[in-house]
Amino acid sequence: MKDLFTQRIKRGLVRRFNNFKIVNVAKQVAKQEPQPSGQPVVFFKASTGIDDLSWNSGFHLLASWAFRLKGIPVAYFACNAGMSKCVLGTNRDNPHKEMPCKTCISQSKTLYAGVEKLEGLKVGKSGVDWFSFERNLELQKEIQDLDINHLSRFTYQGIPLGNLCLPGLRWILRIHHLNDDENTRYLLREYISSAWNVAQKFSKFLDETNPRAVIVFNGQFFPEATARFIAQKRGIRVITHEVGLQPASAYFTDGEATAYPIHIPDDFELNEEQNKNLDDYLAKRFQGDFTMAGIKFWADMKGLDESFLKKASGFKQIVPVFTNVIFDTSQPHANTVFEDMFDWLDLVLEVIKEHQETLFVIRAHPDELRVRKASRETVAGWVEAKTVSSLPNVIFVPSNETLSSYELILKSKFVMIYNSTIGLEASIMGMPVLCAGKARFTQYPTVFFPQTIDEVRRKMKDFLLAEKIEIPTEFKRNARRFLYYQLYKTSLPFGEFLEPSVRTTQTRLQTFDLNVLLESQAIKVILEGVLNDKDFLLRE
Repeated sequence: MKDLFTQRIKRGLVRRFNNFKIVNVAKQVAKQEPQPSGQPVVFFKASTGIDDLSWNSGFHLLASWAFRLKGIPVAYFACNAGMSKCVLGTNRDNPHKEMPCKTCISQSKTLYAGVEKLEGLKVGKSGVDWFSFERNLELQKEIQDLDINHLSRFTYQGIPLGNLCLPGLRWILRIHHLNDDENTRYLLREYISSAWNVAQKFSKFLDETNPRAVIVFNGQFFPEATARFIAQKRGIRVITHEVGLQPASAYFTDGEATAYPIHIPDDFELNEEQNKNLDDYLAKRFQGDFTMAGIKFWADMKGLDESFLKKASGFKQIVPVFTNVIFDTSQPHANTVFEDMFDWLDLVLEVIKEHQETLFVIRAHPDELRVRKASRETVAGWVEAKTVSSLPNVIFVPSNETLSSYELILKSKFVMIYNSTIGLEASIMGMPVLCAGKARFTQYPTVFFPQTIDEVRRKMKDFLLAEKIEIPTEFKRNARRFLYYQLYKTSLPFGEFLEPSVRTTQTRLQTFDLNVLLESQAIKVILEGVLNDKDFLLRE
């Protein structure tokens, strides 16, 4: 308890100092920006933090400063208690709890220090439009008595509000399958009302600003999803951003950042230096030396122990089953063949029971029990409910177990995944990978990806019975090319300007000169991408 109290004090002091630094730099930007001209770039802020500087807030801020310093007007659209309930402010244990608007608005005003409030902006000026909440009583009446199923599919005046709200609701509740209880219905109703408010206010804002582009956080939470829908309906270009694969890096795209669309030229081949860089990265990764969105997993990764090897020796073959976090924002993209990951696991279980000669190792994703983000619908819960651990040919590896997945892969006949990145790595290792959900890397031939449930079932059984599984040579080539692009082309480096804070999922501003910001690789790519319709890739 004392350590927790000390950490809170430290975090509070660091946050105050960081905000002080942000205000100073923001005022410098306001002082140095030339007279702007041309159509503005819109930066939308509603879901990238409450009381601290998140990584995506940092990317948002630095990029917007760069546009202003280049004489491009920036129109910020920022939340001023603009939603009755927002995703980050929701208390899943007490849905009716008041939103933390005061601290959130205070933090936003810190970011936009020196920027004036917009008053009917039409041309050539940077500023902030602070949107507030107004409830639509007619809409409220329409949704008041709807169940979860109808709320999820609810459309109002051509806007699929229910569908736009689902990813954020699942994310904050840490589940995929929504309960049809009053608390869940209440939250979804409030999200729908809030999304409608965003739609109305943002539409008016677009009328006034006529922007050349809109930049939003990943586009999955309902405020950003709604803003993206409204802008695209008008033919306005929308760019989304997320944390990149490298530390302190960002990923910007014209598509949906959580789907990670990448265009790799057909003739692109890794040269000797590029191959070495990728191999060096993979060597660290295989030892557990990596981070995901500021979180380090498996710092003490261990090999397969004697008890595991002894049990495995009693079976003909080993097949690992790698799972995902069910509420993650990658999952709406993944669910193309199966309704969801658990639907796939149910099929896997059928096959497990039919193949007693095979040892199946079901591995829960390490993020499933992350502090402050623990899933409420877990693979561990599925294993218990289905009594999977009682099966003699199954080993379940919980999310906090540091067993080396890579050693496991090397001893396996083939690998089964839903849409986990480890499938890409297994393909690079030369292993057959049977994928069941649409993954970032399935946009290129990298793994076996059947397109129907029957085909998945048939492929599982074929692989289990085959003496040898033939892998197309293009799988490994494409897997290496795709991972290289993720690491060294799409991950825009912001390490000169941002560093991990006390809580590594948050960041703090480093000391730097504004001229250095404009000369940075990441900023040049973003400026070129937005202003000249270029891709958001680093040049080598």
